[in-house]
Amino acid sequence: MCGVSVGRGSSEDVPPYVDGVLEIVDRIPMGKVLSYGDVAELAGHGGARLVGRVMAIWGGAVPWWRVVRADGRPATGHEQEALKRLRSDGAPLRADRVDMRAARWDGRRS
Repeated sequence: MCGVSVGRGSSEDVPPYVDGVLEIVDRIPMGKVLSYGDVAELAGHGGARLVGRVMAIWGGAVPWWRVVRADGRPATGHEQEALKRLRSDGAPLRADRVDMRAARWDGRRS
């Protein structure tokens, strides 16, 4: 486990796939990204929208800026902060988007 558990013992009812999504996102190396759909595929459950929901509710404890739209644009409402962090990570950018060909992580342990 990656140490980003959302605390299943709490009063919050956390769906079982949440920890899996957060663990995948926590493993994305600096300078790399995954799309929401990539995360869903690696998790083996749901789709891009479900991953987006998980990230919106529980994603603050993991490098959320490393999950972007399939076209390389960062999360809506957090674009400037995400781009700042992506630049700091060394992710290849083209203006306000990540170069997905160069930055997409293959999902293997680094």
